This record gives sequence, C-alpha cells and structure tokens, in this order.
Amino acid sequence: MIHDASIGNFEWLLCPSCSSKTRIKMRSDTELKNFPLFCPKCKKETLINVKNLKISVITK
Repeated sequence: MIHDASIGNFEWLLCPSCSSKTRIKMRSDTELKNFPLFCPKCKKETLINVKNLKISVITK
C-alpha cells in the first residue's frame, strides 16, 4: 500500500447530532450519498451526504 499525502486530507466524520467522532475516516476527495452514519456515543443513525468533507443531513 502506497501512502501519498498529496492525494488528499483525511478527516474523521463527526456526528451531526452530538458532534463526537464516529468510526469513519474520509479523504477530502471522497463523496458519500445516502450513507447511514452511526454514532457510537449517542447511538443514533443518521442518513447523510458528504462532499468536500461537508456533511448534509437527509431528512425524510
């Protein structure tokens, strides 16, 4: 596995409810659509989209 720091920054996804770290780490060039994010601290699951490390919550 080759690690190149110039490819992108890695960031922990934060829970939109309680703002604590989740178990998901993302690169800045990764996009998620309709992703079920689970927070181990508050035990909530939230449907999110992520683009450029910006989280948007999907409401039903």
